[in-house]
Amino acid sequence: MAKTLPPEYYQKLEEIQAVDFVLVELTLYLDTHPDDAQAISQYNQYAQYGRQIKRTFESQFGPLSQGSPNPSGEYWTWKSGPWPWQV
Repeated sequence: MAKTLPPEYYQKLEEIQAVDFVLVELTLYLDTHPDDAQAISQYNQYAQYGRQIKRTFESQFGPLSQGSPNPSGEYWTWKSGPWPWQV
């Protein structure tokens, strides 16, 4: 049985997904426009913001992906969060 998650979980997860989408789109654009300084600046801003909101999410709800820091030194938290099909 899936555990009930607070609305904030879904709001933050949606924000992370939106930022990741912007990064993918900017990457595709920059592949064909590598000299666009404004797009590079936007990419860097979103990349930094994405790291920040992922850290905040993970500190509240646990790891998002493999390679994420394990917030507890005593308990393996990877298996604690809901799986993608549970949210």
